[in-house]
Amino acid sequence: MEIIVPDHPLIAHKLSVLRDRRTNSATFRAIVSELMTLLAYEATRTVTVEPVTIETPIATAQGRTLAGPRPVVVPILRAGLGMLDGMTELLPTAEVGFLGMQRDDDTLKITTYANRLPENLADRQCFILDPMLATGSTIITAVEFLLGMGARDVTVVSLVAAAPGLTAVEEAVGHRANVTIVVAAVDPELNERNYIVPGLGDAGDRLYGIVK
Repeated sequence: MEIIVPDHPLIAHKLSVLRDRRTNSATFRAIVSELMTLLAYEATRTVTVEPVTIETPIATAQGRTLAGPRPVVVPILRAGLGMLDGMTELLPTAEVGFLGMQRDDDTLKITTYANRLPENLADRQCFILDPMLATGSTIITAVEFLLGMGARDVTVVSLVAAAPGLTAVEEAVGHRANVTIVVAAVDPELNERNYIVPGLGDAGDRLYGIVK
């Protein structure tokens, strides 16, 4: 499993804004989308392309174009939706699927309550979007779900990850396929509630408000 933490001043700046507890929801949503576009640039470095011949206004030229089948972008509901626009702005031809996943905070068991994905993911490059990789349980379940549908090339894009969660993902699924994780920052630990420390709080609540 490959872990990519891009070293870029704009990524560091935008992540600092997200970490700040004073940042309101509207600003938080905008910065998540902007940061996601920067992370998507790194996440798509290995996207499959093929040669193409084009005519410029001056002469014939050789270029490259995205190869088929189309990549699949899979935001994890609900917080992953906040990352979707930033990803599709850079990769507009991608197909978008959805996974609804919910974690029991006591048992850490993950329940999949919604699945809107193509029936066969074989030969498709898949990008999972989830802002926080904490214990790793949600990402492990999501990657296993995609592998069960034929995927063999999966990239996870997160804003912040906890070091123990990355270890858990690598041990569970890192050896089973071509799995890459792109994240703006890796934080050292989790607290007793399995929140990333220092983290940025509950990304879903900060994106959309608290739902009772």
